[in-house]
Amino acid sequence: MSERVLQEPTLLILTALADEPRHGYAIAQEVKALSGGRVALRTGTLYGALDRLLKDGLIEVHREEVVDGRARKVYALAPLGRERLAVAAERMASTAREATRRLGISGAAVTRA
Repeated sequence: MSERVLQEPTLLILTALADEPRHGYAIAQEVKALSGGRVALRTGTLYGALDRLLKDGLIEVHREEVVDGRARKVYALAPLGRERLAVAAERMASTAREATRRLGISGAAVTRA
């Protein structure tokens, strides 16, 4: 697996799984909440991403269950996914600190546009 920078949807999916395992619909809802509604993953996009993340070893199937007669997988962040998410979070935090420094603003002075 390459060490490419995580794209926003992937970053959001991994973040959604960082605190607890979730099934697909719950992941989509968490991604929407995390992004303030900016990112709404369509079903095909979400499950395509989950398949890729499984293949890459970033997530794993925590358990499978049947709900209302339908099979449902619950996904969890794998150790490699936790590591990659931590690296991405630190990279973004470092960039944000430098941007804040260069702009000459304090955390209290930051306002939303």
